[in-house]
Amino acid sequence: MTGPNEKQWRAVADLYHDVFLGLLLTVLSRKGARAGEIFMFNIFRRQQREKFLSGLEKLGIADEPPAVAAAKYHYLSNMIGGVNVEYMREHDGKAWIRYAPPRWAWKGVVLCAIPPKVSEAMLWGWHSNNGIMLGAPSMGFVCTKQAVDAQDGLEGYYFDYGRPLEQQERLRFARDEEAPVFDPAAAPMLGIETWPAERLAKAHRNYAMEYAKSALLEVVNTFGPIEGEGLMRLACRMVGMQVYRDMEAAFGTPDFAAALTCLIAAQGDSGTATGEGAEVRVTQDSWRLMADAGPHGVIARAGYEALLAGMGDAARRGSRVSVSWA
Repeated sequence: MTGPNEKQWRAVADLYHDVFLGLLLTVLSRKGARAGEIFMFNIFRRQQREKFLSGLEKLGIADEPPAVAAAKYHYLSNMIGGVNVEYMREHDGKAWIRYAPPRWAWKGVVLCAIPPKVSEAMLWGWHSNNGIMLGAPSMGFVCTKQAVDAQDGLEGYYFDYGRPLEQQERLRFARDEEAPVFDPAAAPMLGIETWPAERLAKAHRNYAMEYAKSALLEVVNTFGPIEGEGLMRLACRMVGMQVYRDMEAAFGTPDFAAALTCLIAAQGDSGTATGEGAEVRVTQDSWRLMADAGPHGVIARAGYEALLAGMGDAARRGSRVSVSWA
């Protein structure tokens, strides 16, 4: 069997993107909009805490002025993740970002189901706090558009006010302002030497996987281990049912056990799936996504097992998937 290829890495990215969205939609439909806001805030604050400062160093922009560094980070990191983002610098204290449609975060018509306050919670969770993370309490984020309000994307700018901001000032809305026109030639670029094609393909996969990781951990952290596990089982089982045929096509095999073995390898893990017909046993030596996640990562295995079980539901009626962990 040959190793994973770019098509398969992208299939894994799509799968974990759907896990992230499936969990959010399940929380919204079962727990309500306010619970969805809290959940979204917690996901993005976790992502920022774990990825932002180290990401600035990896991208080589840690020494830029805070507003410029923050905007460049969102532009470059989202570019790696396959997100359509624009960057427009006005001066050292003001730099725009624009997430153009179609929005990656709210894939397809999921956009129609996202309450505006949930989108705002994302901004409060990450964008409003960048100044604090950078040691620049005078910097905030100004949002000028939201796609969830049927505007042509999510856009806004980082701005240094020249004075420390109160917490409620770190995010404000200015719907009467418009972003400058994006000039790709003036935007930062990723170095080909440090970001060759294979590294970019794997980073694209990892980008989506990290969002799923944050969602799986935060559904436990936000709603408690018992209810959180129930929500992730429900969401992941449905996601598995809905996405399996796409996964099967990406891995090029109609054999369910072979497709799961390909999935395990393409997500960077060690393990196998064996069996014939309706009975499939998965033996997985690692789940690198949760390798450092602690007790909540162990609970998250229930969601992963439900995801595979949902795939079995779509592969063949009456399928049973059992998972053992080395």
